[in-house]
Amino acid sequence: MKFSVEAFRNWDHKKITLLGMSGVGKTHISGMLREHDWFHYSGDYRIGTRYLDEAILDMIKSRAMEVPFLRELLRKDWIYIRNNIKVTDLGPVLAFVGKLGNPELGGLELEVFREHQALYREAEIAAMRDVPGFVRKAQAIYGYKHFVNDVGGSLCELDEPGVIELLEAHTLILYIKVTDQAEEDKLIARAQSDPKPLYYRPEFLDEQLAAYLEEHGLQYAAQMDPDDFTRWVFPRLFRSRVPRYEAIARRGYTVTSREVAAVRDEQDFLSLVETAIARS
Repeated sequence: MKFSVEAFRNWDHKKITLLGMSGVGKTHISGMLREHDWFHYSGDYRIGTRYLDEAILDMIKSRAMEVPFLRELLRKDWIYIRNNIKVTDLGPVLAFVGKLGNPELGGLELEVFREHQALYREAEIAAMRDVPGFVRKAQAIYGYKHFVNDVGGSLCELDEPGVIELLEAHTLILYIKVTDQAEEDKLIARAQSDPKPLYYRPEFLDEQLAAYLEEHGLQYAAQMDPDDFTRWVFPRLFRSRVPRYEAIARRGYTVTSREVAAVRDEQDFLSLVETAIARS
């Protein structure tokens, strides 16, 4: 959706999609807005509770069945396992996506990793297609005035026809851009200090995996340290995503990560969106 500043200010039921790399402040802003009558739609929460719930539980149960004590309890239905994902803690989804590398170091073998990546991609597409329905639910059922769509950092990787167009038709797209080297270095350093599972386009993964193996003198992905590969690949992933984000951002508006970091309340956020509209 496109607006003039006045039209946005007079938009009674605001609906905004926050776009950008993980760590730029999307979930922080969404959580803050939730305190001001905004419905917070978390793409990864929807993925974990609706589209990957069974797959996550199957993964956990398969690991539990390797432990004789737990195997007996599960087979006799004396215990049950549930997915306790939270909007503020997406751990079960991250655990399912996993890291590529040596299973003895907590990694996933290549074929299993590819399978999980494919399932995550389909789940993210489905979660984004659910946005119009949740826009309606947010107001009609839950009584929220406004709606914020907090999408995963991998949205730009999906390459699925119609998904971005759907978000553009139902929400204002706001891209949070990392604009200077200091901010980029800070985001990369934070990601590398605590490497988390990531989604990769298949072509990107193939290219980077081959480069990593050659650079480190390894033959197979199962020989890799999962955390080391994730740290190594993150800057490359970050830079590969920038033009993809910017292509989507042309359908909406852009603010910087520094500007977002200065937002303290709903009025600050709305003023920032108006600024983005005015300078577009």
